[in-house]
Amino acid sequence: MAPPNQLLSLSWRTWPRRVLKQWRSSLQFRTVTITVLLSGAAIVIVGVYMSVSIGNDLFQSRLNQVLGDSNRATAAAQGILDSSDATDRVQVQALLGSARTSITAASASRLIAVFRVPGQEASTVAPQDFSTFGASTAVISPELRDAVQENSGAQFWQPVTLTAEEEEEGPGVVVGSQLSLPVAGRYELYIGYSLRDAEATLLFVQQTLLIAGLALTLLVGAVAWIVVRFVITPIRVAAETSQKLASGDLAVRIPEKGEDVIATLARSFNGMADSLQSQIKELAELSEVQQRFVSDVSHELRTPLTTIRLAGDVLYDQRASFTPAAERTAELLHTQVDRFELLLADLLEISRYDAGSVTLEAEPANLVHLAEDVIDGMRSLAESKGTQLLLVAPGGHLDAEVDPRRIRRILQNLIGNAIEHGEGKPIVVSVDSNQSAVAISVRDYGMGMSEADVVHVFDRFWRADPSRQRTIGGTGLGLAISLEDAAAHGGTLEVWSTPGGGSCFLLTLPRGTGVEPVVSPLLLPPEDAGAADIAAAAVRGHRE
Repeated sequence: MAPPNQLLSLSWRTWPRRVLKQWRSSLQFRTVTITVLLSGAAIVIVGVYMSVSIGNDLFQSRLNQVLGDSNRATAAAQGILDSSDATDRVQVQALLGSARTSITAASASRLIAVFRVPGQEASTVAPQDFSTFGASTAVISPELRDAVQENSGAQFWQPVTLTAEEEEEGPGVVVGSQLSLPVAGRYELYIGYSLRDAEATLLFVQQTLLIAGLALTLLVGAVAWIVVRFVITPIRVAAETSQKLASGDLAVRIPEKGEDVIATLARSFNGMADSLQSQIKELAELSEVQQRFVSDVSHELRTPLTTIRLAGDVLYDQRASFTPAAERTAELLHTQVDRFELLLADLLEISRYDAGSVTLEAEPANLVHLAEDVIDGMRSLAESKGTQLLLVAPGGHLDAEVDPRRIRRILQNLIGNAIEHGEGKPIVVSVDSNQSAVAISVRDYGMGMSEADVVHVFDRFWRADPSRQRTIGGTGLGLAISLEDAAAHGGTLEVWSTPGGGSCFLLTLPRGTGVEPVVSPLLLPPEDAGAADIAAAAVRGHRE
């Protein structure tokens, strides 16, 4: 068992795939996720706008208050200075202390700095510069001092970061103006105001907006989940019902509740299901009647056919004693009775497939030996057409679980078809195998077929050229039965053909019962197909 930390790592690695799978498979999950994301984006935009607006309003309100306080403090201090008649250094120093006390009281700020404006005549009575800014004196920038020095009747301010005494750093404002002292000259006055209270208010507002936004987003998600569930549930029921219908449960229906759009959809769906059930039942009954008819007729024809066969054989054996016309008639009768027997046998076999009553008698068999037996049995027919039959088996000597009778029938149909259309050219039968499949291909080099003809090659009673007469018999059901035989084994029967380049039929079968062939050991198109022929479509025969 894996350690807990490894299990946690695997869980973190697989969650994106799980989320992606949920996104693809759940309409409800996608809808709620999109709703939450869009709502969250809207809430974030509104929250940011409100935070910025409130912050600007708080700063502007506090700034107006600061400027008013500073202006009143400066005016009060200047009034004290103007009303004094101090002449010596001690009196001026005391006067400046009184002005400082007045500024502190009027501005409610302990951060005060007074500097003598440079460029004035030296004075023995001028008091020294002083500042209570402490380490924050550097926040008074040269630009602010230049502006205050050059404008004696104006007030200037600058946002700064203040550190007073042992407090933490925080936002603040420094307001500068000028004072005129008797005898001593002009002085720069700077008053610092902390904005920590406004910052705390803004932080509280932002936290409130954040909590409210998260709560609102979760609430929107929950509401969307509930609403979408009410909408998705009927759709899910309809999807599950349609799947059951597709799997053959024709009696299943969607529950009908209310008079809304969903109820209308349910009634329409149920009406469609009723119609389909009725039509499928009718078609099944017609198909069953047709299959029974074909089967009954085929069985009933066996008795008169046997009688005709016996009578025909007697006439055929004695044809030498007949007149030429009667002799030819006996030969024709014998040939057509043979074709009739083949057609009757094929009709019985195809009716068994249609009725689903075919059972395989599978046993281990070697496809090379089966191919050799079929080739030996058809060699005389091939020689009569001037055709040479070749067997190539580089690696096909492995047994497979097949029904030998049906595999022989497939090979007889394929080789007979190749002899019929091979125009006397050689026919190559190849057998090969791999770990999961065995395959047999029948390659001829005759007239070939077009792509349009290849599509219909496995249709019942279909011929590429209706005007062309069969020279070796056949019923028109051979390839259709071969396709059914291949499917009954869990295999495939494919065909490739091109006009003038011949044809190649490929039978691929699993090595054992329940084994699905993944890759056929033989190629289609065949290796000897020309460059232009390889581009031709290879159409897989399939059952409808």
